[in-house]
Amino acid sequence: MTPEARAAIHAASFERERPWSAREFAALLDDPHVFAVDAPEGGAGFALGRAVAGEAELLTLAVAPPARRQGCGRALLAAFEEGARERGAREAFLEVAADNAPAVALYAGAGYGERGRRPGYYPRAGGAVDALLMGRALA
Repeated sequence: MTPEARAAIHAASFERERPWSAREFAALLDDPHVFAVDAPEGGAGFALGRAVAGEAELLTLAVAPPARRQGCGRALLAAFEEGARERGAREAFLEVAADNAPAVALYAGAGYGERGRRPGYYPRAGGAVDALLMGRALA
């Protein structure tokens, strides 16, 4: 998937946050520790992760709106975890806006638990919301 395609899916997926640009995706993927997994549905979504020193971070997971609620996010999360394991990660971490109920449910359903909070991290029109820091062991 091209950086431009990733940027378009990211923009459609994150309406309340600043979407990442194609240039930002290209720069991230130039890092040897960063890896991407794409949805098998051909452009329906992707996950971007980083694995270093036994830990992996899910940088972003985006599913195009028409492909939501069909298992794509769950499949991308599983592919991210597999890619992280292949790179030697034993723990996985992520950050998610506390008001993003579908994403929080996805991560909790996959075994991620809250490890911390960043109060008022994500700006919103009516006030900021917390960032949840979540993690799980990769067995």
